[in-house]
Amino acid sequence: MNNIRAGQGFDVHRLTEGRKLILCGVEIPYKLGLDGHSDADVAAHAVMDAVLGALALGDIGKWFPDTDEKYKGADSMKLLASLLSSPEIKDWKLNNIDIIIIAQEPKFAPFMDEMRRNLAEIFKCGIDRVSVKATTTEKLGFCGRGEGIAASAVVLMTK
Repeated sequence: MNNIRAGQGFDVHRLTEGRKLILCGVEIPYKLGLDGHSDADVAAHAVMDAVLGALALGDIGKWFPDTDEKYKGADSMKLLASLLSSPEIKDWKLNNIDIIIIAQEPKFAPFMDEMRRNLAEIFKCGIDRVSVKATTTEKLGFCGRGEGIAASAVVLMTK
């Protein structure tokens, strides 16, 4: 059983003017973008934390601290690729991943296949192992008020 690990990740970023909205490496046309030190891709960040959690390797703040200027504006999908190629992780493979993006708007359905393809490419796996979904909060909470976007990810990794 030491060759199978599950992990979960969660991330939140505030929506703001003057930033791009990027999820799983896909730029989504919208009037607001996500605020953060990097590109603020909440979905990619949740994925990184899920992988790190599965392998008990800390969190993305430990690996890519927001106090380090070299990560300012960083492409989160490139950070994910870097993480997956690290010596501590490179022998682990994705069995499957399930991501949920939580936002009142915009609608993400037209972009989900591209998100899945991007993740499958980085994980070097079939797209059938990658699930990306979205939901609203029925206008409740900060996501429902359009103040931010959250994402949750669950991974199963095998060695």
